Amino acid sequence: MKKLCLLGAVLGLFLLGESGWAASKPLQIYFIDVDGGQATLFVAPGGKSLLIDTGWADGVYADRIAAAAKDAGISRIDDLLLTHYHADHVGGVPELIKRVPVSTFIDHGPNREPTNEATEKGYEAYQQVLAGGHYGHIVAKPGDVLPIKKMKVLVISADGQLIDHPLPGGGESNQYCQASETRKPDQTENAHSLGVLITFGKSKILDLGDLTWDKEMELMCPVNKLGKVDLLVVSHHGLFQSSSPALVEAIQPRIAVMDNGAKKGGSTPTFETLAKTPGLETLWQLHYSEEAGVEHNSAEEYIANPQGEDAAHYLKLTVNKNGTFTVFNSRTSKSKDYAAP
Repeated sequence: MKKLCLLGAVLGLFLLGESGWAASKPLQIYFIDVDGGQATLFVAPGGKSLLIDTGWADGVYADRIAAAAKDAGISRIDDLLLTHYHADHVGGVPELIKRVPVSTFIDHGPNREPTNEATEKGYEAYQQVLAGGHYGHIVAKPGDVLPIKKMKVLVISADGQLIDHPLPGGGESNQYCQASETRKPDQTENAHSLGVLITFGKSKILDLGDLTWDKEMELMCPVNKLGKVDLLVVSHHGLFQSSSPALVEAIQPRIAVMDNGAKKGGSTPTFETLAKTPGLETLWQLHYSEEAGVEHNSAEEYIANPQGEDAAHYLKLTVNKNGTFTVFNSRTSKSKDYAAP
């Protein structure tokens, strides 16, 4: 009996230690190079995973996502969130599921750009996957907290709708609205992007997909509903159709990551907006932007794939619950640490 009690005590301490160890582990975020599309993999402590978008239909991009999953030590994707149905975001779904099992898909609902042949093709291919009946499916609405373990994933935008009230830390008058021109409503799937604010420990991460300038203004003016964030996934690959001062300068991210391609995204005006954003320490890029040139691109150490042949290098962000984080550039094998705010 004494031996059993001793064994039980040791086992209890072991489990307690394991629990504490898991609780202290960081969130890993892989910014995968899909040549100007998006594929961002979040892996929480314990291995729970969220993939935002799948890039283009070419199987080479699905291979890159699978490689990131393997590097993160996971064998399946628990939740796959599709921001919208343009080919550079949804195209890779059929190829990816051949390589990595997926449990649940999350989207904004029906395709709102059926007259665009490429968009409708990608949407129909995705619908065929869902029709197989092997997956969970969630249609997200603004204000929803998605059932994703180990991190809080709050829906900010979906299907052209936005949260209607300020979040904790938001609610102040937005002085940067005056610096943002008024634009006509976007009529494409971009304006229907499913955007989320992810909270892990003391850090906030904003990914609005390809949400457009007009929707940013609606979200952020006259009141900043979001407050400040730590990491901004630069909307729309850095294209000038998004990234208004009303959003970017108001949320004052500590770092930003641009998932641009060499010749897709990375508009010069977006670089100029980021350059004057208060508190921004570093802009990281998946590619050197040919449009922006030497004057506007970040220093080469902050670019995964500089000028030249695409070598599929990625960026990895490690987020600790205390608000510190590290960015690793797979090309240089060097990291940069960021202290807690």
